[in-house]
Amino acid sequence: MEKIIINFTPTGMLPTKKETPYVPVTPAEIIQDVRDACELGITMVHLHARDPQTGIPSHSKEIYAQIIQGIREFSSDLIICVSTSGRINNTYEARSEVLFLEGELKPDMASLTLSSLNFNRSASINEPKVIYQLAETMKKNGILPELEIFDLGMTNYMNYLVRKDILTKPYYANIILGNIASAQTDLMHIGCIIKDLPSGSIVSLGAVGDQQVRANSLAIAMGYGVRVGIEDNFWFDEERTRLASNRDLILRIRNIIEANQKAVMTPNELRQLLNLQNGKGAYGLKP
Repeated sequence: MEKIIINFTPTGMLPTKKETPYVPVTPAEIIQDVRDACELGITMVHLHARDPQTGIPSHSKEIYAQIIQGIREFSSDLIICVSTSGRINNTYEARSEVLFLEGELKPDMASLTLSSLNFNRSASINEPKVIYQLAETMKKNGILPELEIFDLGMTNYMNYLVRKDILTKPYYANIILGNIASAQTDLMHIGCIIKDLPSGSIVSLGAVGDQQVRANSLAIAMGYGVRVGIEDNFWFDEERTRLASNRDLILRIRNIIEANQKAVMTPNELRQLLNLQNGKGAYGLKP
């Protein structure tokens, strides 16, 4: 039976409590949503930290440490990926803080966006120098990059970094569709990006807003992983009549997976594919 990765994205940088009461913001809320997701069945989690007092996105390794510790108390093998997003702060110093957590607090993976890009009201700035620095720090610290790809140009840049030996196998790529200035949930767009990925890349598809369920459905039908959660979309329906909880979004994805006669990949199965340590106290890439 084909196995599908569920990459759970509970929080992100943008959704606020004013927009949706379901977005988890404090460490305790994020930990609880991840616990609920684990009970339903997910493969990995992509974490963003927020200041618990203000809800503003934070790169603080202390906040990340609190979240990671709380998750690993109930799941010692869930693959944990942390964000190094340049959407709020584009300096290497801030974005790399979390990459220096060690021991049982060490993340298995960390996001690496492969170029600057515009969203509808803001920009994510990713200078080549900072991309290099983050990638080199991940390699040195045994953390696998979660490669964030929004368009074909980012795939080209991924191949460039492979040729430069900045990126090495295994490769895990999130293709994120539907952003106004990026690739859309279109079979031609998806095909062109996937065609140019390095051989052996493991792929998940996600999308922002009302394109999320369409991208996830295509991914499942094609045997790719899915990226799903309130980070990218907090509405359950395209008409925006019902706000979604993270539980709602995961349950729907699991139903689609089952309808396609497929199963959810376990964290341990993905650990083997990505050459990650086995969890239970040992995290990140195998030496």
